[in-house]
Amino acid sequence: MAHFIDRRLNGKNKSAVNRQRFIRRYKQQIKKAVSDAINKRSVTDISSGESVTIPSKDITEPFFHQGKGGKRQIVHPGNDQFSPGDRIKRPQGGSGGGAGQGDASNQGEGSDDFVFSISKDEYLDLLFEDLELPNLKKNQLDKLVLYKTVRAGYRSEGVPSNIDIVRSLRGSLARRVAMTAGKKALLRELEQQLAALEREPVPDQQQLRQLLAEIAELKQRIAAVPFIDSYDLRFRNFQKRPEPTSKAVMFCLMDVSGSMDQATKDMAKRFYILLYLFLSRSYKNVEVVYIRHHTQAKEVDEQEFFYSQETGGTIVSSALKLMHEIVLQRYNPAEWNIYAAQASDGDNWTDDSAPCADWLTNKLLPLVRYYAYIEITPRAHQSLWHEYEKLLPTFDNFAIQHIKDISDIYPVFRQLFKKQAA
Repeated sequence: MAHFIDRRLNGKNKSAVNRQRFIRRYKQQIKKAVSDAINKRSVTDISSGESVTIPSKDITEPFFHQGKGGKRQIVHPGNDQFSPGDRIKRPQGGSGGGAGQGDASNQGEGSDDFVFSISKDEYLDLLFEDLELPNLKKNQLDKLVLYKTVRAGYRSEGVPSNIDIVRSLRGSLARRVAMTAGKKALLRELEQQLAALEREPVPDQQQLRQLLAEIAELKQRIAAVPFIDSYDLRFRNFQKRPEPTSKAVMFCLMDVSGSMDQATKDMAKRFYILLYLFLSRSYKNVEVVYIRHHTQAKEVDEQEFFYSQETGGTIVSSALKLMHEIVLQRYNPAEWNIYAAQASDGDNWTDDSAPCADWLTNKLLPLVRYYAYIEITPRAHQSLWHEYEKLLPTFDNFAIQHIKDISDIYPVFRQLFKKQAA
């Protein structure tokens, strides 16, 4: 009988299994805490983890114990302060509450001080677990890593179909020059001696025969060098290199006219960050294009997109036209997965709302995977919203949502990207 003793030291991740088991067991409680936390923190900090508090009633362990059956004898202590019928004074320490420092719960229960910290990846997994990108049928294939065959130099072995004739003949010529250069130089020297000997009035016949024999032997040795040898053959070499095809571009369109204050822009920024993080989990490469507009549209960087001040009216169609131009110039829809999110407070030139719907119908929606319009305003909807509403029955890759304050951002995001029924 053999005994094995494991003397290996515990690794630094020795509790990883227990951690994953704990997350699986209390997944619903942790997900609820994560959903509550998104409204209490800035979305710009979403790349970090989170500390969640789990109610004590949800982490209690079941256990077996003896019941109260059978015969028992119990002695209860009496009292020396009260008699039957006495009135008991109210306890001191506040208006009906206890003497503790905290606030009373109106639901009869509270939360335990047990705090569980989750990492960035765990936080994002729980945040986006039951969400998906709409119209992802083609993209599922694009998420695979394809291998492209590329040239990778030459090799001395291979199949006949891969022979490089020019490279092989070049090697053959170099080999023949190297092997016959000395012999040819000696041959020229002997031929010169033979010519000089023949010009003499009475040539030395023995020397003449000797030169002729040497010349014949050199020519035979030179002729014996093969025109091409297996050593000269060069075959084209090919290798398969991984080529990621999962590419997506995210267009951020935002109204920056005088009616858009900084608070509205900040809410739009939080939505864009959520969208970017969500796309990054589905695609290997995600590019972002920022288009800001008032009466004219312009492609800018992130800093100018969110913080540059503009005044004037609003013509939304200018941004849609610029987006269409950029798609045709830089992002071929056959190679890129195109997503767009438009944020506005609803203001638009009255005569421009109908052309915006036409641009979406005829130009942009046939090219994009998904287009989301977010209206950030506490006011009633205006003409642009009503024109966009007409497109909803026709296009399944188009959605509109209304955000009134910061707390609506994450619920609206989940509504836009919730999993569709099969």
